[in-house]
Amino acid sequence: MVALVLSALAACAEAPKQQEFDAVVGTAPGQSPEHTYSTITAALAAASEQGEAPFVIYLPEGHYREKVLISKPNVHLIGADRDKTVISYGDYAGKPAPEGGEPMGTFATATLTVEATDFRAENLTIENSFDFLSQDALPKGHPDKVHGTQAVALETGLNSDRSAFRNVRLLGYQDTLFLQSGRSYFVDSVIEGNVDFIFGAGQGLFENSDIVTRPRGTERENVGYVTAPSTNIANEFGLVFLNCQLLKADGVPANSSPLGRPWHPTTTFPDGRYADPEAIGSAVFINSYLDDHITTDGWASMRGTSRDGTKSTVFTPQDSRFYEYQSRGPGAAQNDQRRQLTEEQAERYSRKRILAGWEPAL
Repeated sequence: MVALVLSALAACAEAPKQQEFDAVVGTAPGQSPEHTYSTITAALAAASEQGEAPFVIYLPEGHYREKVLISKPNVHLIGADRDKTVISYGDYAGKPAPEGGEPMGTFATATLTVEATDFRAENLTIENSFDFLSQDALPKGHPDKVHGTQAVALETGLNSDRSAFRNVRLLGYQDTLFLQSGRSYFVDSVIEGNVDFIFGAGQGLFENSDIVTRPRGTERENVGYVTAPSTNIANEFGLVFLNCQLLKADGVPANSSPLGRPWHPTTTFPDGRYADPEAIGSAVFINSYLDDHITTDGWASMRGTSRDGTKSTVFTPQDSRFYEYQSRGPGAAQNDQRRQLTEEQAERYSRKRILAGWEPAL
């Protein structure tokens, strides 16, 4: 297939020629009907199961209201404009499953789920449209209040690896981005949320990106947590932010959002079901700007499931792998609670080492 010059796409005033793409969703001038599909899911069905070559799907400007599963390797989604090409869906953890019974749970809520290798996305927005703010504003005991407001926009699942994103915007509130597994790379992107909105056990590198904390439905001292890593102790790297900006939306007060807290997922073991003791989360911020919403202490503790089934076990930042290096801005501080890397330690956080030799072709 004809090679793409991805960086030029955003500047194109009209849809590129058909031979540059394997599929187009919706309508775009000059596109051949045999390569045009009504939904993203229909276009994905035409991709090869083996993924020998990239299967490139072009998304013209528009609002694509569908839940998308990437189950084939080497799929590329290329939007026409980051803010005008939007994939949106509104599942949430407390929503009853389609077949009835138990609620669907956090891990099933993602608008777009990647369960294959070598996925690419560029120039588009992925949104979970669940109305978190209205629910968050309801008082406890209100008959309309739902239990389970976690609502994922993007999930990299257990079968994913080498997922790359350029000029992508992720929109949600609680649990916006779930890096469950594999290596992911984000560059020149925007990620927005409030409670644990970048979380999981996967290895994620974020470069030159804006990480935006959004407000809650009511005024409160603690708005949320930027990260909640559950990195396995066997992995040196978890969530790494290089040259990023940690910003806040209107309505987010100063000193209201820690950089992260340690998530130890409740896991089934031969001797019971309790918080995973080997999930020693890793989150590191290097050469990044922090606005004044970041708390003075920087990090927070998190409760986990004890062996007796209660949430009585407390995991602290000091027992996690939480570090900074050369933070700047009104939210930057150095104290006993905010551990700093040395220059020598910081040098280990190179793209090559974090991504274990994988070089994203973006």
